[in-house]
Amino acid sequence: MTGNPIAIQIAAQRGHLFLWVPVAMAVGIGAYFAVPQEPSVAGLGIAAGLGLLAAILSRRGSETTGPLWTALALMLLAFGWAGTRAHLVAAPVLEYRFYGPIQGRIVQIDRSISDKLRLTLDQVTLGDLSRHRTPARVRISLHGLPHDVEPETGLRVMTTGHLSPPSAPVEPGGFDFRRHAWFQQIGAVGYTRNPVLVVARPDARSPAVWLGQVRLSLSARLQARIPGQAGAMAAAIVTGDRSALSRETMDAMRNSNLAHLLAISGLHVGLLTGVVFGAVRAAIALVPPLALRWPGKKIAAICALLAAAGYLALSGGSVSTQRAFIMVAVMLAAVLADRRAITLRAVALAATIVLVLRPEALMGPGFQMSFAATTALVWTFGWLRAVDLPRVWRPLRVVGTLVLSSAVAGLATAPFAAAHFNQIASYGLIANLLAVPVMGSVVAPAAVLAGVLGLVGMAQPALWIMGQGITWILTVAGHVAGLQNALKFVPSPPAMFLPVFALGALWLMLWRTRSAVLGLAVIALAFGVWSRVERPFLLIAETGGLVGVMTQAGRALNKPRGDGYAALAWLENDGQDRDRIAAYDRAQADLDGKAMVVPVNSAQMRWASGRSAACASAQMLVTPTREISGPCLILDPDALRKSGALAIWGQQDAWRVEAAKVRAGNRLWTRAGQKDPAQALRIVESVRLALNAPPGQ
Repeated sequence: MTGNPIAIQIAAQRGHLFLWVPVAMAVGIGAYFAVPQEPSVAGLGIAAGLGLLAAILSRRGSETTGPLWTALALMLLAFGWAGTRAHLVAAPVLEYRFYGPIQGRIVQIDRSISDKLRLTLDQVTLGDLSRHRTPARVRISLHGLPHDVEPETGLRVMTTGHLSPPSAPVEPGGFDFRRHAWFQQIGAVGYTRNPVLVVARPDARSPAVWLGQVRLSLSARLQARIPGQAGAMAAAIVTGDRSALSRETMDAMRNSNLAHLLAISGLHVGLLTGVVFGAVRAAIALVPPLALRWPGKKIAAICALLAAAGYLALSGGSVSTQRAFIMVAVMLAAVLADRRAITLRAVALAATIVLVLRPEALMGPGFQMSFAATTALVWTFGWLRAVDLPRVWRPLRVVGTLVLSSAVAGLATAPFAAAHFNQIASYGLIANLLAVPVMGSVVAPAAVLAGVLGLVGMAQPALWIMGQGITWILTVAGHVAGLQNALKFVPSPPAMFLPVFALGALWLMLWRTRSAVLGLAVIALAFGVWSRVERPFLLIAETGGLVGVMTQAGRALNKPRGDGYAALAWLENDGQDRDRIAAYDRAQADLDGKAMVVPVNSAQMRWASGRSAACASAQMLVTPTREISGPCLILDPDALRKSGALAIWGQQDAWRVEAAKVRAGNRLWTRAGQKDPAQALRIVESVRLALNAPPGQ
């Protein structure tokens, strides 16, 4: 081992190799989601078999080769399990646009991006559609006039509405809602402008229905006793019901980097369990006979665990809450086992459990940001414990800990937030320093106190205190979000950025030799790749109704309304603000107004909204109508439905074309409505040839 540098490096990790278990699993899961072709069932079986073989070899390997075989085994088994999980959740996906009667049971209530009430239904019936073709779940937004029905979980309703399959990415490489919907078994999304009627009341004997009714009842009481948006936020953080939060409140919280206070996640569950743990332990310590005879610390841990489990059930058991509960349960279990609760080993164990239960969680910003923040905080304070720092006055130490915690968590999550949401809150650290302490010292204790006093009908004083704390948080969010340059926008990074950045950061924090500093070089490489990202010159929506051209002033859009989700996503991915009217004005100034004439070589690409449009002077015509014909290449809705949204890069005689449905690959969640992937490739090749054709051809 003396002359083998690899053996020396691995030997130095002895006792810390478990920290790399979730990392190896994440590599395998990420590889499954990255491959362009869905692995066959036989392929998944082979991967699992090879993983088991590698596990056997790890037991027979040396101290050097054993860990390497173990890592390979974890990668292969995780790859196979991710694919198996995708097959296990498989459910029918609607294959065409549907208009007709919709019936189902409400399982979730939230709001859409347009601030419309939205219902997720299961036990679905769609007209006379056969059962084996009917999606397991559908999601509909309630448009039009106010509906008479007060939605509640378990209520069986019916209406008449429009449904369509989950949408493909609005540009190649963009967010694929189809994959997100697949793992939630949502096979259709849409809206209704018609009344929603009650078919059957919930079965009160069902535990799930009973819990749902308790949630809604508690949410209504909180909103009644705490007025305004403070009550809506109280309902959100206690029960998970965000339906009363306005779009203005959501935007202010997001733009001030305080949106994490709305989602029931690690912070909320951690604050709850911390308050309960501290209160129970203090209560036992105040009674000397009990303190001398009872294991107060373990009793407090059990009470905190029960409180976390109750919070999980009461809040609806969302994925983020489940993840937070697992993290807290692991740490409280360490207390019961007389082990240190907050360690990197506990974080690694929690991450491993989450990835086993829901491997698809790896791809979401919630998992990435929560574990990034937790890992960075535990690593930082572990490093500080090992450093001999001078003793300081306790109040200053508390303030310093608060500032350091907010700074570390902010720095750890900022790259993930920027990559997923294309924005950086310039004053997010200030907002968190002003709001998070109030959340921990006022709102959370008041919520626990209100729960206790509510048993004897005396919760109002605690609710008043809770409301004051939330009002302060909302005030901070509003002021910070309203500051000049409160938001900075960044373009979407290439797909490789987050994996490379995460591996570099983990190498820096987890590796146990001086070579850990190589993680800084990997992080720098990731940001270097991001800094050279190039956005498409031309974007064409799948409907043919929206075209976006990159100009010197930014993206120019051909119309001020319609295709709203695609338009806003394009602007965000460009690293611009979401001012669509300004983008439309750029088209009027730079691109011949509504005709949207775009120079391509010596000819033109033209967008046309009328049936009489001609393409005699253009190489390519993009149109939202189907009745246009001519000698040029015509991209109408029929053609674009086969290819998905198109993106075009390049310049004279060197145009590169990508289609969203080609980039997304042939996966389980992309197959509905994409019967012949070769059609998309043919359209891409036709566009490329048209753009690169010599003048006059």
